[in-house]
Amino acid sequence: MTTSGTTISQNTGTEPRSDGASPLNAPNGQSPERETPSLSGQTQAVHAGEKRYISHDSVTVPIVQTSTYTFEDTASLISYMEEHMFWDVPEREEYGRYGNPTVRAAEAKLAALDGAEDALLLSSGMAAITTTLFILLSQGDHFVMTEDCYRRTRGFCNTFLTRFGITCTTVAPGDYDAIEAAIRPETRLIFSESPTNPFLRCVDYARLVDIAKRHGLRTIIDTTFATPCNVRPLEYGIDLAVHSVTKYLAGHNDLLAGCVTGSFDITTALRQSQGILGAVVDPHCAYLILRGLKTLGLRMRQHNESALRIARYLEDHPRIRRVWYPGLDSHPDHEVATRTMAGFGGVISFEVEADGPTTSRFIDACRIPRIGPSLGGVESLIEQPAIVSYFDNDPEYRRSLGITDELVRLSVGIEDTDDLIADFGQALAQM
Repeated sequence: MTTSGTTISQNTGTEPRSDGASPLNAPNGQSPERETPSLSGQTQAVHAGEKRYISHDSVTVPIVQTSTYTFEDTASLISYMEEHMFWDVPEREEYGRYGNPTVRAAEAKLAALDGAEDALLLSSGMAAITTTLFILLSQGDHFVMTEDCYRRTRGFCNTFLTRFGITCTTVAPGDYDAIEAAIRPETRLIFSESPTNPFLRCVDYARLVDIAKRHGLRTIIDTTFATPCNVRPLEYGIDLAVHSVTKYLAGHNDLLAGCVTGSFDITTALRQSQGILGAVVDPHCAYLILRGLKTLGLRMRQHNESALRIARYLEDHPRIRRVWYPGLDSHPDHEVATRTMAGFGGVISFEVEADGPTTSRFIDACRIPRIGPSLGGVESLIEQPAIVSYFDNDPEYRRSLGITDELVRLSVGIEDTDDLIADFGQALAQM
């Protein structure tokens, strides 16, 4: 993939059906096929996973707002239970914690977008990470992760999991020799974000997969900052992709959710454990996800184009010390990002040529971006990580991570790019 055009995903090369029929037009109200590889990503974003509800002629997937499900008679219940003992039964549920038709539709769409066999929706991005690691790791296991990751993810891996006898080694992103050197006999997997938070380091998937395969390890990539619009890690041999659906996938700052996509054998194990751990998504949230995904390609095109222009503007501004954005030649992983991504996302990190208080005044002077700790929505958000995610950390520890008082993280929304650039210009002029 190159940066010449932004699409949700590449086609897999599978030939279309010989009869010319589209799997989206399944007869008699049946579910369309989960994978529609002959269709573009944008078309899958609109249609994949959505049944034709013939009985009500509904265009949108209904919200099945229920906590439990009834059976016509005891024979039907016994039949379901016998079938459910051996495999998942997506056409029928017994209790809301184990599944819901609206949630299933959203999961099918997410799987199609990532080119995965299956997807599992959970109650947040952190729930997706914690559930996955809890299920794939056991007492005495070890795993390797890159250190430039979301603070809460690192906290869970480096402190919380140790209570269960699971250890983690963190290494610098981009140092593949260090990743391999950190592998032990008890190592089970490698985890990384790509792009990472907040310095947007990008994984060379081929190198990571090569290391993992030689040592018999699984690979997990948190690809929240990229989305399937810009890269599909599973196509490079990554085992599992994790998303904070809260961010770009849903895209409107109005819900909390996460997902894991990958092969059926792994997601089935995760799904069975989700019913015990309880990190489920409610039907209304799933409906909002379905709605948000329909415009994912349109939104990401604007995020990508606007962020690249703003990053170039900031890099040339005399009051900006440094900019981190994979689309810039100056970024340490620009070559990797250009080779593997169709676009570079909507997050920019940069340091202001000033001190902490002056940086705060710059942020306060911005008129369009709202001050907030999230990303990926249609509204631009701006923050100073030192006084948000890292506020309770010792200043020396923050600096060891590269989190200076002058560091700013900007999530570029879908506002007019010229308006945003003009706003940053007037705010920088007030410093």
